[in-house]
Amino acid sequence: MTGLEKLPALLAAQDWAGAEKLLRRAARARKADASVLYNLGRVLIERGDWRGALSWLKKAVAAKPTHAHAWFEIGRCALETGDLALACKGFERALALDPSDADARRNLGRVALRLGRYELAREAWAPLDGQDAEADAALYRVAAETRSPEAEARRVALLARPEARALAITTLGRVSKGKLPLNLRG
Repeated sequence: MTGLEKLPALLAAQDWAGAEKLLRRAARARKADASVLYNLGRVLIERGDWRGALSWLKKAVAAKPTHAHAWFEIGRCALETGDLALACKGFERALALDPSDADARRNLGRVALRLGRYELAREAWAPLDGQDAEADAALYRVAAETRSPEAEARRVALLARPEARALAITTLGRVSKGKLPLNLRG
């Protein structure tokens, strides 16, 4: 990465314009390293240029398909630009490459729900089952939307958690198909 000696100082100073200029110069190299392309994408995110960042992040994963962080950032950029299918792909690849990435897991679960990809949502949220209210609400929603026999038990369990009640009510509204039950306790 010759010529990038000043990059750490520019990033530390949050001199995004200077970092972008330096990284663009390095990215013009015939075989620019995936880390240069990734960092240029990250700098463009900091500058609010989501579409430009997405372009460079795609180049980063083309150069190194196993770059989990680049796939995650592709997911973020795709969300910002309204491309849910690409966001889903980005978070799915990031999670496949790094199964311990909790942010990729949550974002994949959220996007999969928005897309109606309930099996993928269930797979994303399943490791968090019983560990947090958002996961439990998402798993209840998946069960309700797919008419799983476990939906009723999940609804009751979700409503039994005082800290999850607001989220439970929101989720009930989403899966009620216009008919909220008057007796929420069963």
